[in-house]
Amino acid sequence: MEYMCYACGKEITAEDIAKRIRCPYCGGKVIFKKRPETSKKVKAR
Repeated sequence: MEYMCYACGKEITAEDIAKRIRCPYCGGKVIFKKRPETSKKVKAR
């Protein structure tokens, strides 16, 4: 599973945050799961 740092925007692997939940690049504490991009289009009525 891949994560992203909210502060610097870098991708982080699960192995990088296995010991402590911080960004290894900038030390940021807010990390979120990377979502796949969707191509769903909604048509207005």
